Amino acid sequence: MQGFLTLVRREIGGYFNSFTGYVVLAVVLLLIGLSFAEIVSALNGQPSSLPVTQLYYQTYYFWLILLLASPVITMRSFALEKDLGTFETLMTAPVSDRQVVGAKFIGALIFYVIIFQPLLICVLVLRYFGGAQGAFDYGLLASTGLGILLLGCLYMSMGVFASSLTRSQVTAAMISFAFGLSLFVLSFASATQTGETGTIREMLGVINLRDHMEAFAAGIIDTRAVILQLSLTAMFLFLTLRVVESRRWK
Repeated sequence: MQGFLTLVRREIGGYFNSFTGYVVLAVVLLLIGLSFAEIVSALNGQPSSLPVTQLYYQTYYFWLILLLASPVITMRSFALEKDLGTFETLMTAPVSDRQVVGAKFIGALIFYVIIFQPLLICVLVLRYFGGAQGAFDYGLLASTGLGILLLGCLYMSMGVFASSLTRSQVTAAMISFAFGLSLFVLSFASATQTGETGTIREMLGVINLRDHMEAFAAGIIDTRAVILQLSLTAMFLFLTLRVVESRRWK
């Protein structure tokens, strides 16, 4: 367990010891600031029946952050180790392959959670200066946070898997972005099947991440969405473990 925690601290430290980590923080902070300005502009002198969490979700800045930041956060996980020649040294350390994969994933997920912290500050600002007491509804904030966390788990696991496939960080980011964009496009594909019935439409509806996040932002926790995203996360982590273990077969 101590070795696992050491690896997690090493991963988190890597983000704050690199220029890339601060670039991600700056870009995400800019996008969150733009979304906050758009929400304030929409609420200026006009009451809204929607909670602040749904107003933020409707700006689509969240999806832009998720699609762009996730590949950059995870691209260094295994690709950097292979590029620097430290991968074999890491794998000969007194830790298991599962611990290595888990530490890479947890480290990326913690950094992902950190970059979304300014959202909470924005809500506090609206509550304090705007008198929007309803903006700080604990249930809505908790469900929205859960939705953001679950999508983070899925996208971080995809990124770690992509990084395990190559020694190039750029290639890893491109593969991860392709995975993430494909899921995002599939989420909108179900909306084009409104006039049809059948297995395909039902399957598209199940994997509609857009509808899942919209429900979370409205304070609705759908167990189907939770199970789906956790299952996909587990699948990508399993595939990552198989890729890491494949070095023994060569």
